[in-house]
Amino acid sequence: MVDNSRLHRVWNYPLLEAIFNRRSRRFAAGAHLDGGALSYRSELEPQPLSRLEEAILATTAAGINGYALVDVPFESGARPESGGGNVMAALTGRTGASADAVHATSLFIINDEGTSLLRRPQDLAKLDIGELGQMARERRLEDVYRRMCIKLSDRRAAIPREVPHMFPFNKWSTNLPGSTYFLPVNDLTAMYLNILLSAFDEQMGLFIVDERNNYRPAGVGKFGKSRGGHLHDDPSDNRYIPLVYLEAVVLEFILAEEAFMVHNLSLVEQAMGLGGWTHFATMRDVSWYQELGFTLGEQTIAQSMGGGFFRTLLLDLLNKNIAIPYGLGLEHDGDVLIKPYSPPYYRSMKEAVLDFIDFKMSPQNGTLKDRSAAHPWLEDKGQAIKDAIPGYSDQCIAATIALCEYVYERYSRFPAYFGPMRMTLAHQAHHLDRSFYDKFYKSGAYTETQVRHDEEWHSDE
Repeated sequence: MVDNSRLHRVWNYPLLEAIFNRRSRRFAAGAHLDGGALSYRSELEPQPLSRLEEAILATTAAGINGYALVDVPFESGARPESGGGNVMAALTGRTGASADAVHATSLFIINDEGTSLLRRPQDLAKLDIGELGQMARERRLEDVYRRMCIKLSDRRAAIPREVPHMFPFNKWSTNLPGSTYFLPVNDLTAMYLNILLSAFDEQMGLFIVDERNNYRPAGVGKFGKSRGGHLHDDPSDNRYIPLVYLEAVVLEFILAEEAFMVHNLSLVEQAMGLGGWTHFATMRDVSWYQELGFTLGEQTIAQSMGGGFFRTLLLDLLNKNIAIPYGLGLEHDGDVLIKPYSPPYYRSMKEAVLDFIDFKMSPQNGTLKDRSAAHPWLEDKGQAIKDAIPGYSDQCIAATIALCEYVYERYSRFPAYFGPMRMTLAHQAHHLDRSFYDKFYKSGAYTETQVRHDEEWHSDE
């Protein structure tokens, strides 16, 4: 156990105090708000967070906290269509909650010393998972942070401080010197495939149609019940789903994962006495992807509409078939750090789907079935539980492949509406300049925790 009074105080800060005193406190040491009645220039120098402060924040947002309990039914019991627990994608738990333990969100950490990436559970060696969880319980958060971080560059990543790269009212306060900027970036493809495999399981049997193609089946027509398959292609069955709805569900699950991360950051900032705020990270442009070093893809206007020779020709003749870039995967020093389940990282969507199924279900290394991997169950029960987790039927897999191939072939990317990568929220943590709040605000704009912060955390630095 680490003997650290500062960490101990944060660890034992009352949860309800953190919830009710949490605020967006944007005015950092060294900041300058220019414009309107709140104009103010800080007389303080920017004050970077200490390594311990940063470690606490990063590991509470996206650290390892042990194993998911996976307390779900894997098969139907007395009630029909009540199984499906193999929707779980992993046995690993993370401090920022993730639907089905997909852990789709990568957390970038940006400060004056450079830009780093906090590795996801699936990016770590199997033996690291249990060890990192134990280290966290022992409050060795700096060690956990050091083990999980990959340094990408020695400079603070930043996008142009101008519209449309950021909102006009955020220019003054975003990614400032001295701050630590937390930027979640999501890979939508794993969640998409996981949802499809559940949707096309015989217990659900959803039928997906493409609203941008006159509501024709999205590659899954031959799997409909009217043609002898298992998917409910009768609209009255209430399992007849437009593609846009399916992809919106994927995005909503992923956004929830981001939201858990940034909410954890907000609560822990209050416990530490820091300032900070969550905000919209990016608009349609790809500035952050470029700045972080992502490979970019392109989708033309015609491709976004479903292609077609005459549509493409017309837009080309009108000079309106512009190509819109989007983020793909991330490579660094020859290693692929973020690899979506789609081309160009796979030769086809079929290959991507089969690799994802292998990632979950392989007896040798699958996240659910691996005989050598640790698990949350009693030792005399764990292997039997793993062995009993059902795989996916041939029909389910074939329908998943068919839809994925349809989307990629028709829209030239996967997912169709968003592309594989997505970022929505960012969170900045910083030291406050309380004089700004003293000048303009009633008592209560900050708490005694903020007042005590400098003395408690920086008296020996």
